[in-house]
Amino acid sequence: MKDKYDVTIGLEIHAELNTATKCFCGCKNDPFSSEPNANCCPVCLAFPGALPMLNQNAVKKTIAAGLAMGCEINDLAIFERKHYFYPDLSKAYQISQLVRPICLGGGIKLKSGKFIRLNRIHLEEDAGKLLHNAINQTSLVDYNRGGVPLIELVSEPDLSSAEEAVEFLEEIRSRLIFSGVANCRMEQGGFRCDVNLSLKPKGSKTLGSRTEMKNINSFRMVARAIEDETKRQAEILDKGERVISETRKWDEAKGKSSSMRNKEEAQDYRYLPDPDIPHIKITKADVEAIRKTMPVLAHQLREKFTTEYGLPEYDAGILTQTRDRANFYLDCVALLKEPKAISNWIMTDVARVMNERQRGHIERNEAKRCSEDMVDECIPVTAKQLVEIISMVLSKKITKVVGEQLLDKVIQDPKSSPADIAKKMGMLDEVTDKQIIEILGALLKEKPNLADDYKANRQKVLPFIIGQVMKQTRGRAKSDIVEMLIEKTY
Repeated sequence: MKDKYDVTIGLEIHAELNTATKCFCGCKNDPFSSEPNANCCPVCLAFPGALPMLNQNAVKKTIAAGLAMGCEINDLAIFERKHYFYPDLSKAYQISQLVRPICLGGGIKLKSGKFIRLNRIHLEEDAGKLLHNAINQTSLVDYNRGGVPLIELVSEPDLSSAEEAVEFLEEIRSRLIFSGVANCRMEQGGFRCDVNLSLKPKGSKTLGSRTEMKNINSFRMVARAIEDETKRQAEILDKGERVISETRKWDEAKGKSSSMRNKEEAQDYRYLPDPDIPHIKITKADVEAIRKTMPVLAHQLREKFTTEYGLPEYDAGILTQTRDRANFYLDCVALLKEPKAISNWIMTDVARVMNERQRGHIERNEAKRCSEDMVDECIPVTAKQLVEIISMVLSKKITKVVGEQLLDKVIQDPKSSPADIAKKMGMLDEVTDKQIIEILGALLKEKPNLADDYKANRQKVLPFIIGQVMKQTRGRAKSDIVEMLIEKTY
């Protein structure tokens, strides 16, 4: 199939902005934490005579999103009414942008060096949410989400595989999160995309008929949907038939898509300028003021971590998965110039503690979970505390094993310093050669054949003996000294 057809993919990515209030009214922007229809008013329910009022913060966050993607910011933005009927769209039209969106152009460079262009980023309102009950065959509408500010990032058809699409989406999501404009909670539909896909004969410059798969909200689903639709279209073309341009619905459980309706075009929505919302003038001074507030983004931090701190790309990728983790790492490095050692501790030991705490939350069915949405993380230790532990290990005041134990104790008693806890628990006490030799002697009495086994297969038996010594000394013995004494004793 790859030898016969070129795959062309374009994405329409939707992200809900994390403003305090909705896009065109003063209702709270909180679609999921409140009771159904609790955050509604005459404006977002489209009562006759109710007039919209534009949320300026939503415009600022859209500009910030554009700057994060390298977009040009329009000096004049206009809102239109996009007409269509659906039960969760109270007005029977959506306030959106067509002719003059806030952001134009921009794009993302993939790891391969390929640049994926963005056509635009525009601001619109989200629709409500339908809740279906299959048992009694009823459908209810929750309008808490209706009117939530939503940006749509429209790519050019530059993607050619599921892998490229996922990488592109991951980078878009990362930039939106790090720039502080959106939380991108995928499990809640706060970050989702429509996949436009077509096939054409290999090398042809004419695009084939495209299909659109709506509202896919996980990277895995995007990849599966692209792979399945590519296969489906190839089979149609192999039969000499024509692919119908249509909107399709992805069913994750079945791993298949199904037809929903014919594909709409712009004219089908009967776009009209919204007479209730004035045109927005955006000056260069406005843009520069927002640019000055922009934080360092994940891709910029990855470059800093690899070039300035000498970290491997893998480490840099792990450390920049969330804002909190990246900021925590920066705080640690500012206190101790050991970038690789700190990276190792965060990726292994701190991650271990966080995972254990996460499992505990899940088992107890607690609502608050660490790193649930990869936006905010519950890092259970301060940078100062972690750096103090790492310094004690690097200076060989304690072993790495004791350092791990100390980290657990610090988390249990966060008000005490690592040094105080280590002193109180005897972690700083030296293990003498005599103590180690006594442990080795006792071990030999318990296992008389151990010395012969060690001589016959040193590589296999040595880790066992060292492990037993470490267990007896609670990890305080230094492994190099233990190994030297094993040689002398056995």
